[in-house]
Amino acid sequence: MSSEPDDTETGVLTKAYRTVTPGYRSRPDTEMNVIGLTYFLVLLVLLVPLLPFIIVVWLISKFLDFVAGQTGSGEEE
Repeated sequence: MSSEPDDTETGVLTKAYRTVTPGYRSRPDTEMNVIGLTYFLVLLVLLVPLLPFIIVVWLISKFLDFVAGQTGSGEEE
């Protein structure tokens, strides 16, 4: 057995093929950044005015959970 590599070994490139596909050149994706920023701003404009109502509903639900825990309703033994 010789210690030299065999040409039939897998992973050895024996012939290079030319391709008609141009190589990929990385570039900034500005269009998608603009779409993401616009989406964020629309959500911000819609949700910021609703934030006080969301907080009030959350506080009422926490208060009702606290009252239910104090009176023992909902607990079955």
